Amino acid sequence: MQKFGIGQPVPRTEDARLLTGRGRYTDDVSLPGQTYAVFVRSPHAHADIRGIDADAAREAPGVLAVFTVADLDADGLGPIPCQFALKSRDGSPYKTTPRPALARGRVRHVGDPVAVVVAETLNQARDAAELVMVDYDDLPSVTGTAEALEPGKPLVWDDAPDNLCFDWEAGDEAAVKAAFAKADHVVTLDLINNRVVANPMEGRACLGAVEADSGRLLLYVSSQGVHGMQKQLAKEIFHLPEKDFHVVTTDVGGGFGMKLFMYPEYVVTLFAARRLNRPVKWTADRMEGFVSDDHGRDHVTRSELALDKDGRFLALRVSTIANLGAYLSNYGPFIPTEAGTAMLVGSYRTPALYAHVRGVFTNTQPVDAYRGAGRPEAAYVVERTIDHAARTIGMDPAELRRRNFIPPDAMPYATPLGQTYDSGDFRQNLEDALVMADVAGFPARRAEAKARGKLRGHGISTYIEACSGGGPEQATVEILKDGRAILMIGTQSNGQGHETAYKQILADRLGLSPDDVEVVQGDTDRVSWGSGTGGSRSVPVGGAALAESAKRIVEKGTELAAEMLEAAAVDVEFKDGAYAIVGTDRSVSLKQVAEKAAGMGTVAFSERARWTPPASTFPNGCHVCEVEVDPDTGMVEIVRYSVVDDFGVVINPLLVKGQVHGGVVQGIGQALHERVVFDPDSGQLLSGSFTDYGLPRAGDVPFIEVKLNCVPSITNALGMKGAGEAGAIGAPPAVINALVDALSDLGVSTVDMPATPAYLWELIQRHRTRAAAE
Repeated sequence: MQKFGIGQPVPRTEDARLLTGRGRYTDDVSLPGQTYAVFVRSPHAHADIRGIDADAAREAPGVLAVFTVADLDADGLGPIPCQFALKSRDGSPYKTTPRPALARGRVRHVGDPVAVVVAETLNQARDAAELVMVDYDDLPSVTGTAEALEPGKPLVWDDAPDNLCFDWEAGDEAAVKAAFAKADHVVTLDLINNRVVANPMEGRACLGAVEADSGRLLLYVSSQGVHGMQKQLAKEIFHLPEKDFHVVTTDVGGGFGMKLFMYPEYVVTLFAARRLNRPVKWTADRMEGFVSDDHGRDHVTRSELALDKDGRFLALRVSTIANLGAYLSNYGPFIPTEAGTAMLVGSYRTPALYAHVRGVFTNTQPVDAYRGAGRPEAAYVVERTIDHAARTIGMDPAELRRRNFIPPDAMPYATPLGQTYDSGDFRQNLEDALVMADVAGFPARRAEAKARGKLRGHGISTYIEACSGGGPEQATVEILKDGRAILMIGTQSNGQGHETAYKQILADRLGLSPDDVEVVQGDTDRVSWGSGTGGSRSVPVGGAALAESAKRIVEKGTELAAEMLEAAAVDVEFKDGAYAIVGTDRSVSLKQVAEKAAGMGTVAFSERARWTPPASTFPNGCHVCEVEVDPDTGMVEIVRYSVVDDFGVVINPLLVKGQVHGGVVQGIGQALHERVVFDPDSGQLLSGSFTDYGLPRAGDVPFIEVKLNCVPSITNALGMKGAGEAGAIGAPPAVINALVDALSDLGVSTVDMPATPAYLWELIQRHRTRAAAE
């Protein structure tokens, strides 16, 4: 059984099903009598709605109904809630934004849903949607992040002066000010963390219906957790008991945080299904996703670092403007504040820190969690600032990090921003990564590239993140009479390989073959409770609950096994799927015990456990990126990429390395390709399709070498640390640091994301012209 147990590189058991087209995604689900919804969306970034004429649409072939916010109001539906409360630094509450599922009186971003058409076929709904006439009174808009705070700019919400949602702080401002006053060196760096679109392979989709037998509202939805959806729909929006909602998520083709939230389409399809007593399906096409999905990142930051004469950090001061979009998504205010700010400490002993964050409204889509959810933003600030500081004071970037790392013997380490790191060897990660990347041989490679007319550079970034903490997770394990197991757990796989990891834990704890385990997620009827997937918590937290359930099953079976073996329970031990009398070869298998325990029934044992992590886990590591730039075209080639990660106890190295590869590619995408662009005058989304929005392709990504330095976590029951977001955290600063290094001989000291060929070419030409003039 060790072959399938914890620590083994087991291929994903779900892959055979998914790769042969036997997956079942939300759009694959169809119900008898199904109808189709198409949303009428605002073409304006900001406008008053003077009237809606839907008469022609209602008379169109196949149309069953056209609904507006007046219909939702008539049924008493509530707005989509923001799930996170926040106070500004003066103690005042943040500005809330009522977000009806269909716009009431005013639209606030391009794509804001105004009405919905429901018809017998999708094409009929599309044709009729074009017949809905909306009388708009266009208003001035604001889309820029820093621009939103400028005096005289258009207000997204009349009761939010200067478009300010909150003015928040963390840390010790006085201590930071004192440290800066005595510093030998002070470096300042302005940074932009560009807005990105999640763009999962499977876009958002939902199917609302009324169950014929129970009258409950049924929602199939591509999500990261059905129980959170159920609670919001019941408590906040429809004002009905949770038992009146059945929420189901089937296979999910990627989420990256974006599918965790409640969206207007989910509310409206359920509402329409209830009104019509017919199933109503909605599936976003790619362009619709660009204007309706929550976006990620979008920060403008000034970072200041104070150092002593030896290069040791004295204080860090960070001021950020965070774009929240037109409405507050479920966790929008949480991401730039509590989610990420605490990680501005990074892997370093910085005695004093102060963070000031202002959240602003703009006439753009809401911004919420995107892979890493605040931690990539923090790591980008820290690692870019340190690299800039090293170049400013004339020190090797690796050496500056060495001088300031928190050493292993300082663990557990209480940071100035309230976290307690439990474990990690940050210097070892760095040294191993430098060896993997052959940094010692870099000067020769740089010289060879220069001889070919290319500019070569390498960049380092270290990272640490807080994840796998927060709320509890629950797992129920049933052992059937024939020895097979059913696991019911409240997480939701979005492609991470949960089924495989959970089966490995059961193989390790109960000696079961993966083929004998059924994993059930994403059904509020079959799984009674759950916290969903986000923050790299599913396997570390859900797996701990699962391990506890398995332990209880072993304990429950021991008495019966002892009876079958005619021995005392204290003399019986469980190992590799069997109960045996210690020191003898007399044993009975778990299957035999289950068969006897079940009797005439089907289920032999059923145990449920809920595990709450006592604290976060802190995965950490080091990335080294090597790039080559063609100065005549601005084209970038990543020629080498090395990663050392500490994820604590690893359930499956294959799964973990796959997660790292995917995260690094997403980080490369943000660093080199991806950027949401709005027209500053009209507020129109200019990057609303893959024609105008770049994603990394296979040719843009090198082989990624990964090494695991595993220091077990002492806050997780299995010793694990979250792994799902790490690649996306370490990659952007590593890539940009490498580009700055490549262009440093030209006098370039900073590069913004995304470093596209056009941007880099202009940057190179500008510095060449300046050098020639001097």
